[in-house]
Amino acid sequence: MKNSISKKATKLNLKNIKSVPIRTFWITSFAFFLCFFSWFGIVPFMPDVVRELGLSPSEKWSAVVLAVTGTVFARLFIGKLCDKYGPRLCYTWLLIFGSIPVILTGFVQTADQFLICRLLTGFIGASFVITQVHTSLMFSSNVVGTANATSAGWGNLGGGANRLGMPLIAALVIALGVAESSAWRYSVIIAGILCFSMGIVYYFFTQDTPEGNFSELSEKEDVPGIKKDKVGFLNALKDYRVWILFIVYACSFGIELTVYGTMDDYLQNTFQLERITAGNMVLSFALMNIFARTLGGAFGDRFGKLKGLRGRVLFLSFILVVQGIVLSSFSGITNLYIAIGFLILFSLSVQMAEGATFSVVPFINKKAIGSISGIVGAGGNVGAFLAALLLKFKSGAAEKVAIAANEGLSQDVIRSAQSAASAQAVSEGYLFIGLTVIASGIVALGIRFSVKDEKLAREELNASLDVVPANA
Repeated sequence: MKNSISKKATKLNLKNIKSVPIRTFWITSFAFFLCFFSWFGIVPFMPDVVRELGLSPSEKWSAVVLAVTGTVFARLFIGKLCDKYGPRLCYTWLLIFGSIPVILTGFVQTADQFLICRLLTGFIGASFVITQVHTSLMFSSNVVGTANATSAGWGNLGGGANRLGMPLIAALVIALGVAESSAWRYSVIIAGILCFSMGIVYYFFTQDTPEGNFSELSEKEDVPGIKKDKVGFLNALKDYRVWILFIVYACSFGIELTVYGTMDDYLQNTFQLERITAGNMVLSFALMNIFARTLGGAFGDRFGKLKGLRGRVLFLSFILVVQGIVLSSFSGITNLYIAIGFLILFSLSVQMAEGATFSVVPFINKKAIGSISGIVGAGGNVGAFLAALLLKFKSGAAEKVAIAANEGLSQDVIRSAQSAASAQAVSEGYLFIGLTVIASGIVALGIRFSVKDEKLAREELNASLDVVPANA
């Protein structure tokens, strides 16, 4: 076992690209970035899509929900496949096959075709699970939380960077002679091609573990095999701690997805901001993934050194409660500048909570890291799905009442009433969601580790601090 630990990286030395763990870290982070960039790449062009395909408000919301739904199932299964076949092959095929619906989005002609493509594109969101599995296999326990959080944070950045990157791609193709009305189609096709190309890079320039690929390693080297995978996956399903983390991630990453997906409209309706201004504000908060999620993982590692595995859980519980309090407070603020301050605090706390979650995941069951990562990762999308449904129905119902109440008046009056009703409904939804997040922070305290688990974790930590790795 010591030999296995000694070959894992004990430092996140990002300049040492000759090291297998660091090279893998960079490649998996960039692959994750491209997946999220492509997954949400259509968002900046939704007004064009709605206009060209004639989407109804209900179909527009359905596109949001379907894109999240596809990811739930993909994440559940991809973790088990990682335990069985290794993250290298799983990521390669996910990138290659996942690029197909992204590319096909550029050719859709009807609303139904678009909705199907959004559902299938959601499968590429399973890239998060593979990223977490791969970094967990490459880094020692003293730094695994930081490595997981950093790779995930930089990957999540793709979900915000598309707001700037995709319009730039569109501007480029327009400059090359493409009609402005078709620029969004070419942009998503290019994003899909980038994902496909990354799949080739992943296959040739990464390996499953510092020791080699799963197919090259024996059961004696403590690498999850088919038999262990079957036992590990069943144990993962039966372990109550996995389902607590499922709820926790639903209330962190799931809520981040939903809040950022609805924040543009909320800021416009509540504070009468221009669309571009609101969009840039949301982008700036998404960019906090560069460091905020890393902070969560780093604090998890730090508390792990001080208080053991229980310390990681205590910090996770604390940051979740902070996140819930901040979001609940934000929901009732009507002053723009104060709202911006609370939105910054929300971005910081929710991303730290995500990083802290995956500083705990690798220690639940080391024989089923993939399976557990998949289940917990799926929780994020379940949370996004449920929160999106809540806001959809509250906002839709409120807007219908506002339209009926102002029937016969001018369109400007109706639109104004509709916007105010939507803002109030979403505000109430944010409050309910914030209180739910606080409850999840309390529930997180239920995650327990045995005395044996704590002892093994302490021994592994001491070993990782004492041993000079072959590829630091």
